[in-house]
Amino acid sequence: MNYQRFHAIFALLCSNNQIGLFTMLRLFSFISYSEGISYLVLFINMLIIKRIDIDLYQKLLFPIGITHGFLFIAYMVLALYLKFKLRWSFKKFVLIAVASLLPFGTFYSEAKWVNNNI
Repeated sequence: MNYQRFHAIFALLCSNNQIGLFTMLRLFSFISYSEGISYLVLFINMLIIKRIDIDLYQKLLFPIGITHGFLFIAYMVLALYLKFKLRWSFKKFVLIAVASLLPFGTFYSEAKWVNNNI
């Protein structure tokens, strides 16, 4: 998917550039926290609940996993959009992307890089 198509999808959401950019930053901030929380809940399910009750673990795995997967994809798509819109360096984008793979990483990246732009 090239940049023009990617931009067109988000342009439908926001007509005014300044309001649209602010909205995307706030949305990215929300998704960032939500993705971090879902990652921690997934770990809790795998590390604690699995040892206590395997049936409960199996029941919770799919809903938690699908929610985390959706939030992870949304996080990466919005990070890519903001990289082009805010002209983030490649290094900054990679650090934000890698932060999504580490526990508590999205909280740190949101506070350090995204919160400064809002």
